[in-house]
Amino acid sequence: MNDLISVEGLTKHFSVRRTRSANKESVIKAVENLTFSLGAGETLALVGETGCGKSTVARLLVGLLRPTTGRVLYNGVDLSSLSAGEMRKVRREIQMIFQDPYASLNPRRTARQLVAEAWKIHPGMVPKQERSARADQLLSRVGFPPSYGNRYPRQLSGGQRQRVGIARALAIDPRVLVFDEPIASLDVSVQAQVLNLIADLQRDLGIAYVFIAHDLAA
Repeated sequence: MNDLISVEGLTKHFSVRRTRSANKESVIKAVENLTFSLGAGETLALVGETGCGKSTVARLLVGLLRPTTGRVLYNGVDLSSLSAGEMRKVRREIQMIFQDPYASLNPRRTARQLVAEAWKIHPGMVPKQERSARADQLLSRVGFPPSYGNRYPRQLSGGQRQRVGIARALAIDPRVLVFDEPIASLDVSVQAQVLNLIADLQRDLGIAYVFIAHDLAA
């Protein structure tokens, strides 16, 4: 099987000042010499305690951060070597689901508008006149009540907001989804529902997952 993502010796250090008055800097080693691979349709879990660098890995995988050393390869191409325009094309295929769905959704847009906004960036995917109906189809696909399409994030529960985030990611037909603790901020009663949804989507669509959590049972 050819690997979709190959991570080779991935390291990320951050420099921080020790005090406001001092110019001396210390180094935080967020990720140190990480190596793994992910094939089409596979799930890779990154499990660890809070502060161990899991979310930093997620941001490195989608190109939001550049590694200090090491490489993230997507289909054999080093992401750090790509221009902004080339990286935009890759981001269509590698999408991220954030831990806090409320913080990652524009509060001024309805659920339907949030799902459809990706097609403004990739206008060739869905014609304008079909976007509203297509957004409703995606919301329905993730178990979101169609009648809620006109609701704003503040009018939705945590589980419903996370479903909107997943539908928005699915809108551009990704090959890889990076889940950064997608159930950590949800009520226990809702966590199982979202996990079941995530499993069903992978079975039906064949998307590869990087699933980040601090809970081994999840």
